[in-house]
Amino acid sequence: MNKKLFDFIAKSPTPFHAVKNVCETLKEKGYSELCESAKWNLEPGKGYFVTRNGSSVISFRIPEGDFSGFMMTASHCDSPCFKIKENAELPDKAYVRLSTEGYGGMLCSTWMDRPLAVAGRITVRTENGISVRLVDTKEPCAVIPNVAIHMNREANKGMNYNAAVDMIPLFAEGGNEGSFRALIAKTAGVEEKDIITTDLIVYNPEKGTEWNGFISAPRLDDLQCAFGALEAFITAGKAENLPVYCLFDNEEVGSQTKQGAASTFLTAVLERISESLCLSASEHYGKIANSFLLSCDNAHAVHPNHPEYQDKNHAVYMNKGIVIKYNANQRYTSDAVSAAIFALVCEEAGVPFQRYANRADMPGGSTLGNIANTQVSLNTVDIGLPQLAMHSSFETAGAEDTGFYVKALACFYGKTLSMESDGEYKLG
Repeated sequence: MNKKLFDFIAKSPTPFHAVKNVCETLKEKGYSELCESAKWNLEPGKGYFVTRNGSSVISFRIPEGDFSGFMMTASHCDSPCFKIKENAELPDKAYVRLSTEGYGGMLCSTWMDRPLAVAGRITVRTENGISVRLVDTKEPCAVIPNVAIHMNREANKGMNYNAAVDMIPLFAEGGNEGSFRALIAKTAGVEEKDIITTDLIVYNPEKGTEWNGFISAPRLDDLQCAFGALEAFITAGKAENLPVYCLFDNEEVGSQTKQGAASTFLTAVLERISESLCLSASEHYGKIANSFLLSCDNAHAVHPNHPEYQDKNHAVYMNKGIVIKYNANQRYTSDAVSAAIFALVCEEAGVPFQRYANRADMPGGSTLGNIANTQVSLNTVDIGLPQLAMHSSFETAGAEDTGFYVKALACFYGKTLSMESDGEYKLG
């Protein structure tokens, strides 16, 4: 399972590549692609998927008969990184550097002295308008160099990184002005003059590895959850529900985009499914009341050198199972009802689970569950897999946990939820 995970990560350097990766897998499994601008004619027993912006995707299967509600998982495909600005090159006599700005909250030090590749998408002019092409150099072509200890004797006493100074990647020697855009055109197989604009980043192309019961790889947050949920979605057996797989972009910057969890994407897809099945508005909202969402985003494992950062009663460990995440201010959506329902799923699947909460004096980050709930309000629980060095360019997690996660989510997709009354639920 981890080998498949590493392959998935390697093919997914950006959200655009991750969504393409997911869509290719779905097509291989017989799923049909839909377009938001076209009419949907959905057939019982068939699977579908639809993308938005090329960086978010929602897939679902239409049951043969009636269904109780939507059983959904949601994860995100973006990671903290450095985005290359439109006027990319910063040339001088000695060097050509790349003008970048930070995307999300990364651990800057982990990006230093590491060979970096470039990937993303470009738009090229066509006879009728524009066309989008994905780009991935795959091989390293840049580096963000540290200052030598001899020139900065205070480097090991803590650094305050200036993104406009310290984090600028080196691309080439001086005298190579124009070579970056030429590289992108060559990689994409297009004429340089036909490139109109770009969405490009530098990324860590290092391969994932398994060692001593752990796994280390780039972008485990949150591609580990994205991959595992897809595996569970595809392998889960038929049930009297309508299963939905969601993969959103822009979680790391707040989800407030047309393709993020705060957008209309999920709402529109669920409404169009119900419309295609000739359900009334009342019937649609009845299905929503019987629905459930797993908000899947990794969690903080106890750090071996700094266990004091964890709440003592809510410390979670790698290889000890899935994490249910709690927060009093609802930055995580788990409550007594949603957490109990997911706990029952884990028990039936034979999968261990743990409970996590931040130290009361150390507020953590939020994720996409509470944001998605503002658009589609339903029972939601925040879960994830424990990992170290979240938002590093190379992260570490437990080797067993991917398997636990896939097994639990496959069981979840096979369940049905029935709201008998507010506070009374039947899990079948």
